[in-house]
Amino acid sequence: MSLRLSHLIGGDARSASDGGWLEVFDPATGGVYAHCPAGTAHDVDAAVAAAREAFPAWSALPAAERAAWMNRLADALEARLEDFAAAESRDVGKPLALARSLDIPRAASNLRFFAAAATQFASESHAGPGVVNYTLRQPLGVVACISPWNLPLYLFTWKFAPALAAGNCVVGKPSEVTPVTAWMLGELARDIGFPAGVLNIVQGRGAEVGQALVDHPDVKAVSFTGSTAVGTHIAEGCARSLKKVSLELGGKNPTLVFADAPREKLLDTVQRSAFLNSGQICLCGSRLLVERSIYDGFRDELVTRARAMVVGDPADAATQVGPVVSKAHFDKVMGCIQLARAEGGRVLCGGEPVRPEGRCADGWFIAPTLIEGLGPACRTNTEEIFGPVLTLQPFDTDQEALALANAAPYGLSASIWTTDLRRAHRLAAAIEAGVVWVNTWMNRDLRTPFGGVKQSGIGREGGWEAMRFFTEAKNVTIDLG
Repeated sequence: MSLRLSHLIGGDARSASDGGWLEVFDPATGGVYAHCPAGTAHDVDAAVAAAREAFPAWSALPAAERAAWMNRLADALEARLEDFAAAESRDVGKPLALARSLDIPRAASNLRFFAAAATQFASESHAGPGVVNYTLRQPLGVVACISPWNLPLYLFTWKFAPALAAGNCVVGKPSEVTPVTAWMLGELARDIGFPAGVLNIVQGRGAEVGQALVDHPDVKAVSFTGSTAVGTHIAEGCARSLKKVSLELGGKNPTLVFADAPREKLLDTVQRSAFLNSGQICLCGSRLLVERSIYDGFRDELVTRARAMVVGDPADAATQVGPVVSKAHFDKVMGCIQLARAEGGRVLCGGEPVRPEGRCADGWFIAPTLIEGLGPACRTNTEEIFGPVLTLQPFDTDQEALALANAAPYGLSASIWTTDLRRAHRLAAAIEAGVVWVNTWMNRDLRTPFGGVKQSGIGREGGWEAMRFFTEAKNVTIDLG
């Protein structure tokens, strides 16, 4: 029986209205298993009105009380970790083990981290002769949090948790492709009596719900994670009303492997960084740059490992690679592989659909794919694919490695593998990326700033950066007489 999802508006579950329903697909089977409301501007108006009504009381709560509510929501989420992990796995197609170990625990950690931040966030004061200046950090009011389909609950909580901690009320829009765990979290909020109107969730398409949020005069800021094309459109809309905006967009992230790279965990981490979540993570290393003296052996070992990866049912404990999220995305990724061949690339392994036996025979599975023989200017190495596809390029010098790393129009993250820490420091400073890892990947401290440069976005999330984004600085000057 198909699930029927709902909006969360003013503390109430609201069904689809004039927008009707959208089908939600199971990527592993290709079948419809849920329906979510196709929200409209009318639903957004109602949610914003509810948030505006809730804002005075929520913003006036002591920070410790806001933190207590957020921790209570985290408690409820952790108590149902298995249910949420199963839903996230089914909605996205990611291995159940990954959702259980990463996505849902991280969502709870986001709530707890920013609950603690609410009680620690502070500002500055400056004393001078006969005068004192101090800065107030005041919540904005109603803010919009628009999250993507690849890490649905992980990134949804990453956005709304700091907004709530800072005293704002939120209207959130999860992706219509993967809406289930946001709906479940809304139901949890209702179950624990979370203050009505503080967190609102409107389901639906970006063109309707997302656009209505960007255009709404009572929405004071927009935090968005998604494609660069959509992010550019949102930035244009926010510019017209001088609305605050934070954009975490695409990536074409380089992994630089030098001949002196530490061998322990190197191949494991490079493989994981390329194919985790079927390559559908904005931080995945999709361009592998390897020093020429070790290139052939490194490539061959990686090909052997990629061919051995288990592609199949996300519910199977042995599965390492699940399906991509949708038929449209499957077609896009397969089209990118076809383009790579047309550009002269050599497909070393993968490059074709996988048809697992049993219930997953009609799912959207793609074999882990490695491609070499393409230069830095080709589309395969400059455009985001966002699938289980990794390109390989050799280099001879540090300068060539840096030039290749910076050749893409994106600048979200990069990884450098070397035991020469002077080289690592020099390259980390010169690489055009918002996040650089040295001899590791996806090693995230929630206190650090996160975001990209160039076509990977504007603004930073995480730690105090998020709290500052969701507040307005007001300077007060007092003459002490």
